[in-house]
Amino acid sequence: MKPEEIRADSQITSPTDRTLERQVNLCCQVPQSWRRHWAAEAKRNGVTMTEVIREAFTARFGLPEDQNK
Repeated sequence: MKPEEIRADSQITSPTDRTLERQVNLCCQVPQSWRRHWAAEAKRNGVTMTEVIREAFTARFGLPEDQNK
C-alpha cells in the first residue's frame, strides 16, 4: 500500500470503550524538584504518577458524557 493511500485520520472512530481509544500524552511544565518529589512519593505509595494525574483530572472535571461508567 502506498503511503498516500493510508488515511489514518479518516479511519479514526470514537469508541466508547476507553481501552480501544488511542492513548495520547498529557504534558505540563513543573519545577524539576517537584517532579522528583512527586515521583518518589508515588513510588513510596505504590501508585503511578499516571494514576494520580488521571484521578485528579477526573475528580476536578469528570469524564466525557459518553464515558461516565
